[in-house]
Amino acid sequence: MSTVGEQLRQWRQRRRLSQLDLAIAADVSARHVSLVETGKSNPSADMVLRLARQLDVPLRERNRLLLAAGFAPRYTERPLHGDGLSAAWEAVERVLRAHEPYPAVVLDRRWNIVMHNRALDPFLAEVAPELLRPPVNMVRLGLDPRGLAPRIVNLADVRTVLRTRIARQLDTAPDAELGALYEELLAPGPGSGSGSGPGSGDAGRSVAAEVVIPMIFRFGGRELRLFSTITTFGTPLDITLDEIAIESYYPADAESAAYFTHGSE
Repeated sequence: MSTVGEQLRQWRQRRRLSQLDLAIAADVSARHVSLVETGKSNPSADMVLRLARQLDVPLRERNRLLLAAGFAPRYTERPLHGDGLSAAWEAVERVLRAHEPYPAVVLDRRWNIVMHNRALDPFLAEVAPELLRPPVNMVRLGLDPRGLAPRIVNLADVRTVLRTRIARQLDTAPDAELGALYEELLAPGPGSGSGSGPGSGDAGRSVAAEVVIPMIFRFGGRELRLFSTITTFGTPLDITLDEIAIESYYPADAESAAYFTHGSE
């Protein structure tokens, strides 16, 4: 395992901060940051966490920093449906129910679906059973030909948005499993430029020109246009809560809203 100083330097460089930038943000001297990074000074647990907070290090990685510095982890990781997080579980359930009749899903850091509301069920009706075996991955579900991909009219746009979001996520907090998923389903092929797949060049231009990119589904004999918002827990102290997000889908036009409100008839 690399030293705590080496890890902190990597996080600082990942955030594109100088030692002085970090020192000012953490209210310490630049010399102290340098001594910590080079291993010439052993930081206290509080100092490790102070620097980690300024570097926006995920809670899981903060535990690794503490271990590297010789301290016990500070952050727990409990199942969302367990007794310890029962209040959070109930809050998430209320958010999902309140969002009906529109779809909403809870995703973990690797885009696996943790929970979803009933409005998503009709979209999963024709998905291949093997894609619905836990853990169900939202990226694979959307891009696999056995999943939702054949129903997504603007698949190239959606792929571009996912590629951008996950590339940014990996740049913020590298993860081997998510990185493998990106390479499998999203990495641009040789000579493809910034896009991937048929029509990717046009998709790149349309995505760049839009403020909100709708996902257009061919469903129930019509096209449904949806856009999404993301909700996360504020200042969580549990790794599970730190790593989940609620993605809520909304109709992008009146016709799509009417479908969800009144059904397909």
